[in-house]
Amino acid sequence: MTQPHGAHGHGAGPHHGPAHPGDRSSAEPGGFDEFDHAPVTQPTDDTVHDGINTERVNDATGIPVVSDGTAGEGDGMEFVPGPEATFGSQGSADAVLAAERLEDLRRLQAEYVNYKRRVDRDRSLARDQGISHVLEAMLPVLDEIHLAREHGDLGEGAPAAIVDKLEAVLARLGIERFGSEGDEFDPNHHEALMRIEADLPEGATTTTVVKVLQPGYRLGDRVVRAARVAVADPA
Repeated sequence: MTQPHGAHGHGAGPHHGPAHPGDRSSAEPGGFDEFDHAPVTQPTDDTVHDGINTERVNDATGIPVVSDGTAGEGDGMEFVPGPEATFGSQGSADAVLAAERLEDLRRLQAEYVNYKRRVDRDRSLARDQGISHVLEAMLPVLDEIHLAREHGDLGEGAPAAIVDKLEAVLARLGIERFGSEGDEFDPNHHEALMRIEADLPEGATTTTVVKVLQPGYRLGDRVVRAARVAVADPA
């Protein structure tokens, strides 16, 4: 039995609709099926999706760097500092400024301490100089008192009480009287006005004070006037 024109091979049903161009099952030449479709290419890192170029990848994070395609090929991304970077820079500047202010404060404190020490030292020197001037002016009076005591002219009355009060005031000011018979002669504290022959204390081997003509006075470690004495040498 003869098959109608346009029918497919054995067991095939009738062909409905127009034949697809290139369909191998079509009677028309040049048809195609799923084996003739162009291969679908999966997008790679170098392709453009929806106008967005993702061809570059951040090396540090692995996240694609998005570009709108306006930048030239190989152009780098401009870094815009965020709030963290701005805060970090400001914090560093504040730390440097704080360190400078602290150093200035320490320097000012050291200068103040040195200034206070210098003022205290100058005040003490000025006080000692004032006392020394007063003592030097009083030396003739003190010498007369010493001579009166040596001769026993002070007695026990009012003159002796006045002298005792005066010497107490001098002691409170730091003034000390020194020089007595039997002291070893010290040129830093004694002024030898004469050298005489005299009996020395037993065991004396150096020049010795045998008579005090005028006592010496010192203020602290400073000798205001050396003791004026007569000395004798050992035999």
